[in-house]
Amino acid sequence: MNMPNIKKEEIINAFQFRHACKEFDASKKLTEEEINFILQTAHLSPSSFGFEPWHFVVIQDPALRESLKPVAWGAPLKLDTASHFILGLSMKAPMIKHDADYILQMLKEVKQFPDDVIESYLGFYKAFQDSDFDLDTDKKLFDWASKQTYIALANMMTSAALIGIDSCPIEGFHQQKTEALLKDQFDIDTDKYGLSFMVAFGHRKGAPAHPKSRRDIKEIISWK
Repeated sequence: MNMPNIKKEEIINAFQFRHACKEFDASKKLTEEEINFILQTAHLSPSSFGFEPWHFVVIQDPALRESLKPVAWGAPLKLDTASHFILGLSMKAPMIKHDADYILQMLKEVKQFPDDVIESYLGFYKAFQDSDFDLDTDKKLFDWASKQTYIALANMMTSAALIGIDSCPIEGFHQQKTEALLKDQFDIDTDKYGLSFMVAFGHRKGAPAHPKSRRDIKEIISWK
């Protein structure tokens, strides 16, 4: 594995380039290599305890995209014009509680921990849920999983910007209605997964309507 050697100026330029693209050029499609690169950065993203409590659904079927419009008020123009449209799903309580089968599977089959380490890890994870973060309801557990899934979202958008691809994260949807649709038409088990966000990728149709604006950096950082 080689040490990364990306120029800092190039990274900052990518952050300056990235904006919430409202409309894409529908004639410009990402290559298979480009979208796989973006998805790979989601795959390699960090998560709390390394449990990867996410799933990403790439929606390319025009009929399925059309079905999302009535329940996702922030998405119609992106659904029509984006090269690739992704749903970011996060695991619900049955998947991520300390005694869930998925957690044990991750420790045994993915991380390949020995039994004594698994026992210790599960005890630590249980204490984390019960005491440290007070994750005592299904809603709290889903919100915690969503925090991890948003890390992958940020990495996908940043990696896209680094290679000149635009993106737009979307929370403009009715969660309950959208999840009902995902269960009925997308074959998604909504007892196990909930929708955290949507995100569109493609190439901008025109320049951003407004220049990037941020508070002064001194207002958001304190040194002690």
